[in-house]
Formats: sequence, structure tokens, C-alpha cells
Amino acid sequence: MIISKAREHELIRAAKAGDGKAVEGLIRAHQEAVYAFILRLSGRPHIAEDIVQEAFVRVLKNLDRFDPRFRFSTWLFTIARRLYVNAMQKHRPAYDTDTVSLRAAATTPPPGVSARGETMDNIRELLDTALEVLNDQQREIVLLFHQQSWPITEIAAHLDMPEGTVKSHLHRARRRMRRAIMADEVRHARAQEAWS
Repeated sequence: MIISKAREHELIRAAKAGDGKAVEGLIRAHQEAVYAFILRLSGRPHIAEDIVQEAFVRVLKNLDRFDPRFRFSTWLFTIARRLYVNAMQKHRPAYDTDTVSLRAAATTPPPGVSARGETMDNIRELLDTALEVLNDQQREIVLLFHQQSWPITEIAAHLDMPEGTVKSHLHRARRRMRRAIMADEVRHARAQEAWS
């Protein structure tokens, strides 16, 4: 759900005053985007759920600290990202057997799945594989730019780096992703099929 900056500020003011519907509106407006972002960073649904929940708890407890000159989403994403980094530092990344089995099951679609559904599954798998070759910073920039549709200026402010550096990271990340897909004949064939 996309809301205007003015509507967002109305909800924040009402939430600060204790309006439960305003709190619900803020959560509903941003929950899917933050979850999708953290899920792509972590690759594990249960971690993404926990981090998103904790991010909203922290944001709602500290609404009085929000600077209205900026977008609420930028502040929320920054908090979620920090929580993700902290969680990854505490716990070394390890494959969750449920996630591994789900990914393995995704490669063999159930009978009756449409060709379009299979193509979308192939695209998702290609993107997941390509994202895995990126370092954390490149992955975050790619996700913010392509998945969340953030402009370069907002990404630069969020990561506290020059716009030119963000563009360079984005360019290098796309090149690495392309190489990862093209390096494997099966992936390359799937990519050709998906984009034809």
C-alpha cells in the first residue's frame, strides 16, 4: 500500500496521540515492503518475520524521535536493516532445513502448474541465485532500487554514501548477477526462456 507523505504524517501524529487505527495504518502501509526487503536479505522467512516485528515495536516506541523532514519508510528500513545486521552478527548464517526443503520442492512444480507459474518460479530462483553472489551492501542497494523502487538519492542518504558510489555499486552488482546467471548453462537457458 502506498500512501502520501502528508497522509503518513497524519498517521504518525495520530499514532503519537495513542490512536490505534493510525498505528494499524502505519503498519499496514509498510509491513509488506519491509518484510520483502528483509526476506531477500536473509533468505529465511522466520528471521524476516522476527526482524520486521521487532522493527515495528522499536519504531512505535520511539515515534517521538521521528524527524518529519524525512520519509517514515526510510527511518523504518534503517531500523530494520540495523536489526538484521545485529541478528546476523549474533548468529552466523546457517541453512534452515525448512527453507532448503522448500527451495528444493520449488524446483519440481506440482502437477497442473501453469507455464506462467513455472516461468515465475524460474525467475524467482534465478534472482535468488544471482542475489547470493552479491556482498551485503550490493544486495541491499539492488533490493532498495529494484524491489522497493527507491531513487538513488534516497538510497545514498539511507546508506550515507555519495550517489555516484551507489550507482557504481548498482552497476557492479548487476554485472555480477548477470555473470552468475550466464556461468551456468541451465540457469542461462532458464534466463533465455524467462525473458523471451
